[in-house]
Amino acid sequence: THGLYKANTLATTINGDLGLFPTAALTGTPLPIVAGATNVNNAAAILAKSDLNAAYLNAKGQAGPTLIAGGALGGLTLTHGLYKDDGAPASLGITGTLTLDFQGDPDAVFVFQSASTVIAEVGSKVVLINNAGGTGCNVYWQVGSAATLKTSAIFVGTILAYDDISLQAGATVAGRLLAGGQAPNGA
Repeated sequence: THGLYKANTLATTINGDLGLFPTAALTGTPLPIVAGATNVNNAAAILAKSDLNAAYLNAKGQAGPTLIAGGALGGLTLTHGLYKDDGAPASLGITGTLTLDFQGDPDAVFVFQSASTVIAEVGSKVVLINNAGGTGCNVYWQVGSAATLKTSAIFVGTILAYDDISLQAGATVAGRLLAGGQAPNGA
């Protein structure tokens, strides 16, 4: 399952699967267009929730990160590794462009840890370079609270959010949005 869903307020297209647990029904207007499977409160959704919790705890437990001053990722070019907000503030923010340099290694992995939030500002973008076939599937965002992708943000990676994830108009994601990392419930 590629995402967990709470409510929709704008026209939304999901090019993948949608999972929903423990909530019992899709809500909002209009309902999203889902190109893949829709799993609502069934065995697949329950398994996805359990897997999300395990992945969230794994990403959160990674040790030895490079601290990001002020949590400001915009304008940086980073190579594979583990990155974390420096606690002042306890969040990560992207203004402008964050460039992730795979250095020609398709197996390179990027993990970002935020004690609180991740915010991709209006028009910001995450760009992959020198990826030699590597994809946004190798980019993980462990978020201690909520993630917000503002209007027209272009984002790459898998968000593992403890609480919730919000996308504003025109925001696009090459990756997965998984909210409700706490167990057993969550958004």
